[in-house]
Amino acid sequence: MNNTKKTIPIACDHAGYELKQHVIKYLIDNQYDVKDYGTFSDESVDYPDMVHPLGRDINKGLFERGIVICGTGNGVQMTVNKYPNVRCALCWISEIASLARQHNNANILAMPARFIGTEIAIDIVKTFLNTDFEGGRHLRRVEKINQLL
Repeated sequence: MNNTKKTIPIACDHAGYELKQHVIKYLIDNQYDVKDYGTFSDESVDYPDMVHPLGRDINKGLFERGIVICGTGNGVQMTVNKYPNVRCALCWISEIASLARQHNNANILAMPARFIGTEIAIDIVKTFLNTDFEGGRHLRRVEKINQLL
């Protein structure tokens, strides 16, 4: 995923706005294009309004991976995980991001802006974007995620 000029979609609510700005700077500085779904300030908003469009676009296959941010990361994660082709992982340390990619083929990263700092967030993003899915036994498990019981 570390090819130059890959487009990374990103969305947040008001609680994630400041962190999103730091992540966007990191992405641009590292040769990624960014599609920003908002929000565009720290004024109170409803996170589903920003993250549903990102989730739909990942679901359609328009982007390989995306990033969503809110205060806890839970609301944005729950919203995008409604889409059948989305596997969003809530990550607060880089090791979880690595395993979410390696074992679960996560395609959206959710981060909790109120619980992590910028340096940790950037490390998580870097790990998420540069870790490959291992496949093998994990592929069988990932394929079962959308099976109804």
